[in-house]
Amino acid sequence: MSLADKIFIDMCQDIIENGTSTEGEKVRPHWEDGSSAYTIKKFGVVNRYDLSREFPAITLRKTAIKSCTDEMLWIWQKKSNNINDLHSHVWDEWADETGSIGKAYGYQMGVKHQYKEGMMDQVDRVIYDLKNNPFSRRIMTNLYVHQDLHEMHLYPCAYSMTFNVTQKPGQDKLVLNAILNQRSQDILTANNWNVCQYAVLVHMLAQVCDMEVGELVHVIADAHIYDRHIPLVKELITRETHPAPTFWLNPEIKDFYEFTRNDVRLDNYVTGPQIENIPVAV
Repeated sequence: MSLADKIFIDMCQDIIENGTSTEGEKVRPHWEDGSSAYTIKKFGVVNRYDLSREFPAITLRKTAIKSCTDEMLWIWQKKSNNINDLHSHVWDEWADETGSIGKAYGYQMGVKHQYKEGMMDQVDRVIYDLKNNPFSRRIMTNLYVHQDLHEMHLYPCAYSMTFNVTQKPGQDKLVLNAILNQRSQDILTANNWNVCQYAVLVHMLAQVCDMEVGELVHVIADAHIYDRHIPLVKELITRETHPAPTFWLNPEIKDFYEFTRNDVRLDNYVTGPQIENIPVAV
């Protein structure tokens, strides 16, 4: 069993056995038939993944590494808010007729801000500091911009990354660690997807900044399983598990803006079958 499998199984069991239900409450999400989408949830879930030990892709079912990487690059590299720049359809529900999701996600990453070193957007600022001020405690991004919330088609779920660099005694290379903050997460549809895409991001930034990967800490304020997902999750966490896959990142890429979804791969990735036709609350 991979560490990622154990973390996922333990988290799901904890939510199902010890979580609180929103049934009967006034909730925003709804199902396609118009009925309210209630959840069972836990507050303040914190999961730690040591990326130096293994890549955190669960083996209970397959996580599409190229697709989740593509979405991450859509936000962090292309700084786009238009679904026509994506190779998947995960954002279709929130796009308007032009393909825009409003001033959300990639849009915020592309906004330039004034620093004493000059004008930079959030991504370029992170890379600049990792290369020039690696031990700074101020290396972070934030997508939850209140003045623009009314122009976002969906408020950011994974809204903040905080980077922290450490150094092992006697080692020359620095170690890149990160915290992913998430206000809300649909555990079945999005948990391992988000974990994998931000693990890829840490690997990419570490490579272009000549560092090693360390820990990815995932903090979820509202970790929930939708009512119609509970039977699916119960079946999923009883499946056979397998060893963690081996992550490959194209070692030739030294510029973050040159990475593509084809520069990542999971080798020896043995998984259970996909879950078909998962209902999605919107």
